[in-house]
Amino acid sequence: MGTLNTQTLLTLFLLLLLAAAAAAADAGGGGEREALLRFKAGVASDPGGLLRGWTTAASPDHCAWPGVSCGGNGEVVALNVSSSPGRRLAGALSPAVAALRGLRVLALPSHALSGQLPAAIWSLRRLLVLDLSGNRLQGEIPPALACAGLQTLDLSYNQLNGSVPASLGALPGLRRLSLASNRLGGAIPDELGGAGCRSRQYLDLSGNLLVGGIPRSLGNCSKLEALLLSSNLLDDVIPPEIGWLRNLRALDVSRNSLSGSVPAELGGCVELSVLVLSNPYTPIGGSNSSDYGDVDDFNYFQGGIPDAVVALPKLRVLWAPRATLEGELPCNWSACQSLEMINLGENLFSGGIPNGLVECSHLKFWNLSSNKLTGAIDPSLTVPCMDVFDVSGNRFSGAMPVFEQKGCPSSQLPFDDLVSEYSSFFSYQALAGFHSSSFVLGTDLTSYHSFAQNNFTGPVKSLPLAADKLGMQGSYAFLADGNNIAGQLQPDLFSKCNSSRGFIVDVSNNLITGGIPVEIGSLCSSLVVLGVAGNQLSGLIPTSIGQLNYLISLDLSRNHLGGEIPTSVKNLPNLERLSLGHNFLNGTIPTEINQLYSLKVLDLSSNLLTGEIPGALADLRNLTALLLDNNKLTGKIPSAFAKSMSLTMFNLSFNNLSGPVPANSNTVRCDSVIGNPLLQSCHMYTLAVPSAAQQGRGLNSNDYNDTSSADSQNQGGSNSFNAIEIASITSATAIVSVLLALIVLFIYTRKCAPRMSSRSSRRREVITFQDIGVPITYETVVRATGSFNASNCIGSGGFGATYKAEISPGVLVAIKRLSVGRFQGVQQFHAEIKTLGRLRHPNLVTLVGYHLGESEMFLIYNYLPGGNLERFIQERSKRPVDWKMLHKIALDIAKALAYLHDTCVPRILHRDVKPSNILLDTEYNAYLSDFGLARLLGNSETHATTGVAGTFGYVAPEYAMTCRVSDKADVYSYGVVLMELISDKKALDPSFSPYGNGFNIVAWACMLLRQGRAREFFIDGLWDVGPHDDLVETLHLAVMCTVDSLSVRPTMKQVVQRLKQLQPPIREHR
Repeated sequence: MGTLNTQTLLTLFLLLLLAAAAAAADAGGGGEREALLRFKAGVASDPGGLLRGWTTAASPDHCAWPGVSCGGNGEVVALNVSSSPGRRLAGALSPAVAALRGLRVLALPSHALSGQLPAAIWSLRRLLVLDLSGNRLQGEIPPALACAGLQTLDLSYNQLNGSVPASLGALPGLRRLSLASNRLGGAIPDELGGAGCRSRQYLDLSGNLLVGGIPRSLGNCSKLEALLLSSNLLDDVIPPEIGWLRNLRALDVSRNSLSGSVPAELGGCVELSVLVLSNPYTPIGGSNSSDYGDVDDFNYFQGGIPDAVVALPKLRVLWAPRATLEGELPCNWSACQSLEMINLGENLFSGGIPNGLVECSHLKFWNLSSNKLTGAIDPSLTVPCMDVFDVSGNRFSGAMPVFEQKGCPSSQLPFDDLVSEYSSFFSYQALAGFHSSSFVLGTDLTSYHSFAQNNFTGPVKSLPLAADKLGMQGSYAFLADGNNIAGQLQPDLFSKCNSSRGFIVDVSNNLITGGIPVEIGSLCSSLVVLGVAGNQLSGLIPTSIGQLNYLISLDLSRNHLGGEIPTSVKNLPNLERLSLGHNFLNGTIPTEINQLYSLKVLDLSSNLLTGEIPGALADLRNLTALLLDNNKLTGKIPSAFAKSMSLTMFNLSFNNLSGPVPANSNTVRCDSVIGNPLLQSCHMYTLAVPSAAQQGRGLNSNDYNDTSSADSQNQGGSNSFNAIEIASITSATAIVSVLLALIVLFIYTRKCAPRMSSRSSRRREVITFQDIGVPITYETVVRATGSFNASNCIGSGGFGATYKAEISPGVLVAIKRLSVGRFQGVQQFHAEIKTLGRLRHPNLVTLVGYHLGESEMFLIYNYLPGGNLERFIQERSKRPVDWKMLHKIALDIAKALAYLHDTCVPRILHRDVKPSNILLDTEYNAYLSDFGLARLLGNSETHATTGVAGTFGYVAPEYAMTCRVSDKADVYSYGVVLMELISDKKALDPSFSPYGNGFNIVAWACMLLRQGRAREFFIDGLWDVGPHDDLVETLHLAVMCTVDSLSVRPTMKQVVQRLKQLQPPIREHR
């Protein structure tokens, strides 16, 4: 009996234990279920119904809910909710997920979760994977982390700020760390390369605001396969210790401010497949750092590419365009059998192409454009098999190569996800950039070969295109313009045309003779663009041209073609540009042209055309440019042109037209019909784009393109702001700013610069870029300026005050003492100021050197005794009016801006063009100053505007409204300066007050031109000494620089061209 009682008691005890465990499990499950429901409650939007099944009605067991995984004991171990287009969660990330104490995987990538990143998440000690990438989460990563077992941490593409915690380097199991495209600042901690990095395989910190150098300690991360640091503000050099990473497959350091040489030690990265040293394209997926301003690549390296790098056996992508690399190309390409992409374009390489490159049989992308390469092109290169081959803008010579037509090797290289991501991105951007900058195609471009702008001779016998390369889904472009190619247009040039979906041929500006092949219509039915302008073609335009149904652009201008324009052109339904100007065409303009409903540009100028202008041309709704000048046309100007809403370029000058001029100042200007003595008098002045072919003085015919359809919204939309309205919005602020400026000026005149701090900088080093004959030290600068005494202060602006300093007897320099403001870091300052110190242009103020201390920064420039343009304008009543002088000043400034925008490396946007930033010497040569300082110092607190580097009255409307800057913002500012230069008004002149708030010099110019009162715009006496037509054209140019539409606003390069065409004669017109 006793034994039985004991067994009964034990049984009861076990039952009680089981019941208690079940109750505990039930309570725990209920707690986790509640946590999941609270997470769901924080989701404000679930359009795809991803969490629709998260209800007890659908399933009482929360472990069966979509995206939820539980362990063997029923504990939630993974929350993994995948997204897809149209199926993304939006709302807050609830801290309730931290109640899932057994959670090992929290993966919610590519949703739209916003708000603060819950701090409680970092308390999940068992967490192995945390992937919240691609959301909109904010906040900081805490300096200490409890989840010490993390293996994957991916918070990329969010809006996190703060710094990168050093504690991340102490996580021994962390294999993948991605914090890309956030707003993280500070330096990369050395601890990331500490003992804890031995497991690290992937490190992506790209697209942030990180400063300082690349830690040398990263060379200790022996298992690292990807090191991605692009799009930051990193400076210094590429550490040679990176060469210790024998497992590294991808290294991307582009879009920083790195300098120095490319270390030969990178040859130790024997697994390296992708090396990106510079990159002109916006990074993959974009970059949140762009919220802080324009992102550009400021890397500038010394020397060339080491042989050890190109000898890497697994290298497949070598990308280093516009990186100031120089010298000869590497010679040792013996191990390049894996190389697929090489881009060394826009550098300073010289010499020839090494023979070893012939061995790179898998090359699909080759860009060596815009260097100084010479010699011939080896016909053994596998160019016919390449998707992109670009050697344009070099100094190659010899006969156009005829490449060996061999079968293209099938790629047997293993798939690599990193290689695939980079190669796909680079190929797409390169082809898309060609697409957007050159031609509008009806299909995506898949391949192009460019030999343009070299010294090639001889005929083009065939195209370098493998027979099996394209297929009907591909399109191809062959460019050889700007050479010395001779011979005739061979039919073989189009032999592979019909095997593609789209074909582009441009051999303009050569020495090609003979005629256009009579059978061209059947030879190349898929021809999309044909450019043969600027050659010596003769004969007739064949009627078979009408069989080119896919043709979009036909440019046969500047040849010796004769005969009539074939009426078969009416069969070209997709034609957008027809340029036949500067030939010997006769007969009448075919009325059938009115059937070209897609036509945007029609240039028939400088021919021998007779008869009347077909009135049906006005029915072409998309026509933006109509150039019929310098012909023998007669009759009246069709009145229908007065109703045209699309025309922006219109020129009928120098014909025999008669009758009235249609009354539409938006289309027909007086200067677009000059040279027609039988026309009735014209008294209109308008704001149309300057005529493109007026006696050869217009913009180059290659410069005009179709206007974006989006511009119509800018021109007529009732909800858009024009320049006057934007100025109205800012006028009140401007008045307050003026009052504040007066107060500051009062204080400043009492104390132009504060007394040197008693705590002087420990660093007194002055770095110089140019020898001026005497040494420059910190002490000599302070002494020469009288400790920055007000008596030596010669000007002040948004970036600080400028002082005249006589370093030694007769040796003068200008010292710009910079306002510290919010400049973004010592390292960035050093890197970018060194970049500016390398720039040389006759119309840029020379940067001699600089000093950067703990509390003192100044730049040293050459001293220009003529003062600035602001003072010149104020005091010009003391000197005779000289149109040649004003024109030269305008041209000098335009040349400087064109150099900054298009030529210098890296390209620079000024962002504060105004008269006080333009200096003059005693001969009235103009020099642009303060270039590069907007990016160097950020948005200085001393600027009148907030969030915009610029000055009221000169800031472009789109920049003021959106804080997004482009080179067209500088064009706007230049237009305002040009108006001030030729008038007696300031940008925000007090005399404009009767016109109401927001009325400025731009609005005044437009008003006078509309009312035919252009003469009133110019300073007293200028109309009497300057050529009237040129003065009005200059005013038109200034107005065009300030229009709202960015696509209509010219580039500075076009402004320079136009001003050169308006060059004053040797003797002034009187």
